[in-house]
Amino acid sequence: MAMRPRGYGFSSEISRKIAAKYDTTLEQEARLWMEAVLEQPLMPGANPNEPLGVDQFQAALKDGIILCNLLNKIKPGAIKKTNTSKMPFLQMENISKFLEGCEALGVSKTDLFQTVDLFDKVNMVQVINGIYALGRKAQKIGYPGPTLGAKEADSNPRNFSAEKLNAGQGVIGLQMGTNKGASQTGMSFGRSRSINEHGQNGHV
Repeated sequence: MAMRPRGYGFSSEISRKIAAKYDTTLEQEARLWMEAVLEQPLMPGANPNEPLGVDQFQAALKDGIILCNLLNKIKPGAIKKTNTSKMPFLQMENISKFLEGCEALGVSKTDLFQTVDLFDKVNMVQVINGIYALGRKAQKIGYPGPTLGAKEADSNPRNFSAEKLNAGQGVIGLQMGTNKGASQTGMSFGRSRSINEHGQNGHV
C-alpha cells in the first residue's frame, strides 16, 4: 500500500490549527446523541462518560456504517444499501452516501464535511459540525427521537411593498453623510457559528 506523504510547511500548519480547534465536549455530545438514536454504543467497551478523543471517534466512524445507520434511523430508507466490506473505496462510498443523504434531507453542503475529512482524518472538526447540522435538520423535519443542539430556525422572508422600497431610497446612509453619533455597537465581523448548544452559536 502506498504511504501517504507527511505534511510539511503550510499544509502541516493548517493541520495543526484544525487539530487545535477540536472540542471533545462537542464530540461527546454528538457521540451520545448518535448512540441514543442508534440505541447502541459507537465503540463497545468505551467509557460512556468520557470523550473518545479524535482518534477513536474517527476510527468508530471511518467505515461509514454507523453514519449510514444513523441517517436511516432519522429518515428510514434514505440509504438503500450499506457496504460492510473492509475495502477502503467501499467504506468511502458509505461516507459519500451519508453525505448525499444529508443533502437530500436539506442539510446545507457548507455545513457538511468531505469524505477525506473523515476517512483520512483531515478535518474532524468539520465532521462534528456536519453531525450537528444533521441533528438540527432532524428536529426540523419532525424526527421524534433524541435531539442534538437547538432546532434549526425557519426562514422568515420579508416582502416589502414597492411604496416602502421607494421610500427607503430617499434615506441617506451614514456612509453618505455625517457619522455623528455612529458607533460599532452591535456590529459583527466574520462568519457566525452554525452549532447551537447551551445558548452559544459557533463552528466547532
